[in-house]
Amino acid sequence: MAYSHLTHMRCWVKAGFAALLLCGGFTLPHAARAESITGAGSSFAAPLYQAWSAAAPSGVDVRVNYQTIGSGAGQNQILAGTVDFGASDAPMVHARLEAGKLVQVPTAIGGVVITANVPGIANGALRLSGPVLADIYAGSITQWNDARIAALNPDLHLPDQVIAPLHRADGSGTTYVFTDYLAHVSPQWKEGVGKGTSVAWPAGAGARGNDGIAAYVQNTAGSIGYLEYAYAERNHLALVQMQNHAGFFVSPSASSFAQAAQAAQWDEADLTAALSDVDGAQSWPIITTTYVLLPATATADNQGDAVRRFFRWGLVDGATVTQQLDYVPLPEQIRARALRRLGAE
Repeated sequence: MAYSHLTHMRCWVKAGFAALLLCGGFTLPHAARAESITGAGSSFAAPLYQAWSAAAPSGVDVRVNYQTIGSGAGQNQILAGTVDFGASDAPMVHARLEAGKLVQVPTAIGGVVITANVPGIANGALRLSGPVLADIYAGSITQWNDARIAALNPDLHLPDQVIAPLHRADGSGTTYVFTDYLAHVSPQWKEGVGKGTSVAWPAGAGARGNDGIAAYVQNTAGSIGYLEYAYAERNHLALVQMQNHAGFFVSPSASSFAQAAQAAQWDEADLTAALSDVDGAQSWPIITTTYVLLPATATADNQGDAVRRFFRWGLVDGATVTQQLDYVPLPEQIRARALRRLGAE
């Protein structure tokens, strides 16, 4: 059977990329004379940037060495000038951007999903609401057969099993997105814990990276965690339906991410968007934009041109790859602004 180049790439990414992520990064050459660029940060964005690297033609002439160390560390490394670009799901605040003389550009939209290993419950059968999820992570709901969970799942036989909530141990843009969502749906969480790339978790254990969350949940009965959709899909994790802003229970999918993205309100000046718990009957409630950070004054001598060339290719010609991995391409008007920002030398 003959397969297209993109089909080969998609199968390889979804099946074989896990080993590379567990090693902390990847390097993908295109040609012997390719410009080498280094990046670090978001594990949420790592599957996408690797897939773009694999699919980009030799004419792009860029070899990407990317370390999946978390958004917080990615921001710190680009500020320190130790990498050519940083990657973060939490947008960097204006003061830090200006102090570091950095440009921030959105690259794609994706979903943060909830995975749970509940004995006897099939993949996709469990339903949760935002307030209940917040109380699980606050430590006030501790058993899977708690009355509040049972009320959301009248047709399920929930076990008398202790809940083991899992969170990121590293500074994480995925954590920023998740805690921002919890702050939107739970006043108690907003006042008591708040949002950030790292917070003082009231309960649960920590693991490093989206891959660490995936491995822990997969092997721990009673556990629950949050992670980027590609990691859950690749590891065949059991996913949870979430009640969205409109009151409907929805499953995570490219379609429900796209519905939420369409309802998002964008700030077209700084190219950021409010994406937590947006309206829409089929909208997934926990989505985010991921960003690339690069020096505003970068030149070809320090790989600045190569960084811009790579991400321009990803935003334009890489859109098919983006969709195949169940990320959502940027809305056209935002993509156009992002391309103009990348074009500014």
